[in-house]
Amino acid sequence: MVEQEENLHYWGDISEEEYYRLQGIKGSKSFYTSPRGLSLFTRSWLPLSGPPRGIIFGIHGYGNDISWTFQSTSIFLAQKGFACFALDMEGHGRSQGLRGYVPHVDLVVQDCLSFFNLIKQDPNFGALPCFLYGESMGGALCLLVHFADPNGFQGAVLVAPMCKISEKVRPRWPIPQALTFISNFLPTLAIVPTEDLLHKSIKVEEKKIVGNKNPFRYRGKPRLGTVVELLRVTQLLSEKLRDVSIPFLVVHGSADVVTDPEVSRTLYKEASSQDKTLKIYEGMWHSLLFGEPDENIEIVRTDILSWLNDRCNTKI
Repeated sequence: MVEQEENLHYWGDISEEEYYRLQGIKGSKSFYTSPRGLSLFTRSWLPLSGPPRGIIFGIHGYGNDISWTFQSTSIFLAQKGFACFALDMEGHGRSQGLRGYVPHVDLVVQDCLSFFNLIKQDPNFGALPCFLYGESMGGALCLLVHFADPNGFQGAVLVAPMCKISEKVRPRWPIPQALTFISNFLPTLAIVPTEDLLHKSIKVEEKKIVGNKNPFRYRGKPRLGTVVELLRVTQLLSEKLRDVSIPFLVVHGSADVVTDPEVSRTLYKEASSQDKTLKIYEGMWHSLLFGEPDENIEIVRTDILSWLNDRCNTKI
């Protein structure tokens, strides 16, 4: 089974090494041991066309990982001259931990920050501008990383960020209160009654099939401890939007029912950042950079690249 998983990719049967070569980038993977002793799976995607113009630190969403469709954006940005790095968070992908269980988001933030700071110390990258990139829950984590290190990054790209769990998918009262109580005793119990969000995230039917083939996607019901922690963190974030000072770009689909575009509008309005941009795409769903028709993906990619280019010394 492990061998089969290793040979399975969202692009098909071509090996990673050959696919990266055809895309004109260099890819690598390894394991990183965090300060708290967790073994975390990491990847890098580097440009071959010349020295990088900036560094992108990516954070994936809940139940997802960095080895399936998440890396399509990293590959694109590496082609455009950016050095991209990401890791599977605790309990996700190939990283250590119970599948789908995130008991302490603050510790995940520290895992990310310690890995990102290690990359920054590489003399090959000198004083390159550093950007955070996060999808869904990863967008929320980017803001938490920013709070933990307010001057450590020159900007953030937030893709449909989960700054608050949408009322359209949030469990109704009294479920959250009951979940919190039960999670004190059974935090790893996977019983939270929610739908599989893949089919609400990806618009194109053929791409739903590809997304569902991800061998590392967490398919179980959300675990009590994870849901309670996400409810806590997103509530905290929604109360601290005014404290966001990092330059940022938010991209969000108007038809997203997984994370609420209205919360992104609130983030844009309330954040103290002097440099902030909001793009709401009419009719687009949650999976902006994979699940949409290719022409829509190209629109979002172009906006992200333009925003990054404007904040780097050179353009491509």
